[in-house]
Amino acid sequence: MQRDLVERARRGDHDAFSELAGAAISRLDSAAWLILRDPEQAADAVQNALVRAWRDLPTLRDPGRFDAWLHRLLVRSCIDEARRLRRHRIDVPLIALDAPGTADDLSTIADRDQLERGFVRLDPDMRAVIVLHHYLDLPLPDVAVTLGIPIGTVKSRLHRAMGLLRAALDADARAGREISEGRPA
Repeated sequence: MQRDLVERARRGDHDAFSELAGAAISRLDSAAWLILRDPEQAADAVQNALVRAWRDLPTLRDPGRFDAWLHRLLVRSCIDEARRLRRHRIDVPLIALDAPGTADDLSTIADRDQLERGFVRLDPDMRAVIVLHHYLDLPLPDVAVTLGIPIGTVKSRLHRAMGLLRAALDADARAGREISEGRPA
């Protein structure tokens, strides 16, 4: 079914491409947000990836690899977007105040916030590998195909990213302990 849609879209069928894009848009939005951590940048990256996909679709050699090819375009768009807007913003998500938070809710929020701070410190290339492997559940060979890099590079980026993430989490934990003990961080 998808192969037929890709073939039709390669021949210029707008409706077929619209159906392909509609089926992939939620996955693309999620992946872009996880890589960029900014909803506006993620939307721009998804839009750019879809424009590139429409423009370059006739050059796709294997219609069966459409999803991997589209993810590769998305990751490249995310990296381009991150380089284009090298700025650091602090986005504070607002939490509804309907119900009082419990201790479990607060610890979950604290853990998520700590993980977010560590994740933002990573380069977009490293974030892309983590997102594709851990969030989208792609095996490492598929991540390599999606990114267009050797599998050894994927493994080294993933290893380095996880090490940097662990170091950031450990540094935050140490700083928290020092503050609770009354010492300046």
